[in-house]
Formats: sequence, structure tokens, C-alpha cells
Amino acid sequence: MVRFELKLPKMGESVAEATITAWLKEVGDKIEVDDAVVEIATDKVDSDIPSEVEGILVEILHKKDAVVKVGETLAIIETELSIEEGFTEIQHLVDEKVTEEFVEVERQVKEVTEQIKTPSAQLSGATDRFYSPLVKNIANKEGISFEELEKIPGTGLEGRLTKDDLLQYLSSGVRSTHQSVETLEQRKVSKPLVSSLSVNGEDELIELSRMGKMISDHMIHSVQKSAHVQSFIEVDVTSLVTWRIQSKDAFFKREEEKLTYTPVFMMAVAQAIKKYPLVNLSFDGDRKVVIRKKINLGMATALADGNLIVPVIKGADELSLVGMVKAVNSLAKRAKENGLQPDEVQGGTYTVTNVGGFGSLFGTPIINQPEAAILAIGAIRKVPAVIETPNGDSIAIRHKMFLSHSYDHRVVNGALGGLFIKFIKDYLEAWDPKTSF
Repeated sequence: MVRFELKLPKMGESVAEATITAWLKEVGDKIEVDDAVVEIATDKVDSDIPSEVEGILVEILHKKDAVVKVGETLAIIETELSIEEGFTEIQHLVDEKVTEEFVEVERQVKEVTEQIKTPSAQLSGATDRFYSPLVKNIANKEGISFEELEKIPGTGLEGRLTKDDLLQYLSSGVRSTHQSVETLEQRKVSKPLVSSLSVNGEDELIELSRMGKMISDHMIHSVQKSAHVQSFIEVDVTSLVTWRIQSKDAFFKREEEKLTYTPVFMMAVAQAIKKYPLVNLSFDGDRKVVIRKKINLGMATALADGNLIVPVIKGADELSLVGMVKAVNSLAKRAKENGLQPDEVQGGTYTVTNVGGFGSLFGTPIINQPEAAILAIGAIRKVPAVIETPNGDSIAIRHKMFLSHSYDHRVVNGALGGLFIKFIKDYLEAWDPKTSF
């Protein structure tokens, strides 16, 4: 028998660890190839880890709720496959790909180890929050108390406070205000800064889900980090609506795909980014930006529990309409079924959200960090409109909608933000209903 190590695979850029949420198999269970063995969750998406071999699960190395690094062994499966078929004894089992992935992890471990060599901050107090030695040392150097540290929002896994969170807090000027408040409070009769919420017998107290907490932290972080500003524009999509009504049945018969407006909107956004690439930015820290050469569109999708997830259409500007329809439909379907892979919710450079799906005319969406902008698409509705002709003006019923563009005013000015959605407006209004795809 050969002992095979089931490891936590690489799950895309920036994901270094995951939390075990459930074991789907028990010790002693027979495992088939591609059987899901364990469910895991990252700060991006939930997923499961399938077995690469057939055999018997003989050992589980991490319990539920444990945090596991990429490349770590999760479980041991005994298999009858021979060494010649690609396996060695466990003590010699080395996956070259995982070894490469571990280089970065080892670098991070070395950095933390170096920090441990210096005295860490003497922080003490009752808390369930994890603080790395690096964070503790920075807190000690800056004279941050345990109580103050507890109040700083964290953007790491499970709300952990990262080095960047702490450095952002120190550079934001919030701390000086905080210290002034603390000094004032020390002179008063002790009382809590935030009063507890009263709950009576008719109220229901619920706790945010794990994803809900991460979304909450992500939104707060974005509002605190980016200088949000919005531009709005109204679009006449009568030609587009007419084209879809005339084309959707034939399109479904030919491609076996439902034709919605979303793929057309995505194509318009992709072309607008090609025209105005300075909208396609990501922040690297607080003083540098990266102009993304690839156009990867995030597509905010509502889940059954009310939360949102943002699957990413990679290389959106390279897709035909048929390709875009298939990409949009596939990602939307699997998002609702919790079937997305971790890599499919990473690498976005610009996000689109459809608030019109809930009847809203327009909205002011929050930027999806570390991106620099986000577009909200409003509901399409029939309205009376003034039509200008060489023979004079007239009133007609038209299909119209609003686009709402939120962008980070630190790097995208009002002219660029406005020109960007003006391009999308022109693109959609020029849509030819007779065009065949």
C-alpha cells in the first residue's frame, strides 16, 4: 500500500491559507477518484478538495475550523497504486509544484521569525483575536495599548489585523483623535464609548455569517481607503431592447444559451476600458498604482442568502458576444450553486453590479478594493422622451436606464470618470438591432 498525501492546493494569487469548514469523509471511508473529501473556505470563496486517488482514508491531520497553509497535508489516503504509477512512500512524496508555492510561504515565515528575535509587545487581555509577532512588535514600538489594538478593523482572514491594517491606521491620523478621546474619557466617570444595543422579547438577535462578516469588513475598508465620487448618465437602450426581443429565441435555439442584457453591458464596459485604460487600475499600497493590461471584469452576483460574490470574466475584451454570453451564464449559474473555484473570484480589474435586477433606477456602489472604479447598471424602464428630428421635436415612448459610475478620486478625475460612461452610453445607443451574431 502507498500512502498518498491530500494537500491544500494553490487557490490563486494572494490566497495563502484556508479554513476547514467540514470533513465530508471519515477515517476508514473508501475514497474514489474525484470524491470530495473536505470543504474549505478562504476570504474569497468556499470550495471542496477532491481526491486524486482511489483508496481508504486512514488519517485526518487537521480538525474542523483549523487554518491550513497552501501546500500543507490535510489527510492521508492509502492506495494500491504502484510507485511506477506516480506515487512514492509518504516520506519521499514531493510535489514540485507545491514546493514552488512553498517558497513564498517560507519567505513569510522567515520574516516573522526575524521579528520574533526581537522583544514582542507585551499585549495582554481577554480576546479571541490573533495578533502576529510582527503586528505586536509594531504596536509595541508605536506605544499602542491592547485596548486600542482591539478596536482597529482588520482585513485579514476572520478579521485578523494585518501589518498593512496597522500601518494604515497609524498613517491615517485616526490614532491622534482616538488618543484625545481616551484622555478626555479618563477624566470623566468611566462609561462605555459605545452603548450596547437593547434587545427586547420582540426583537431577534442574529449573528452575521462568515461571508457576511467578510463583506462587512471589505466594505468598511473600501470606504475608509478610497475617495469615492460618482458620475451618472442616462442611456436610451430602445434599439438594444428591440434587438434582444427579436433575437433571443433564435439565439437560444442556435447556442442553447439564454440571451440577457448583461453580456452586452460587459462588452460595452470592456471596450470602454480599452478606450480609457487609466480606469483599469489597482492600488499597490497607498502611493503607487498598477495599470492593468488585462481586462478582467468582476460580475457582482447575488446569492440565495442575500450575500454577494464577484466571479471574474478573464480577458473580457477578447470575447465575442457568444463567448461573453457563455461566460456570464456559466459564472452566474455556478455562483448560485456555490460551485465556483477560488481562482474564478480573483484577479478582477474592474467590477460591474446590476442594481436594476432589484428594481433600482441607480445606485452608488462601493469600490471593490484594490480596484479604482465600479459601475452600477440600473433598471430598464419605459419612459416618455423628447425625440429631436430635422422636422422638430416629438414625444415618444423609449426604453431608458441609468449608469452610475463610482471611482476613486485620488486617481480618476471627474473628466475621465464622465468620459468613461459617456463611451458606454454611445456604445449601447448605437447598438444595431439588425446585427446578427
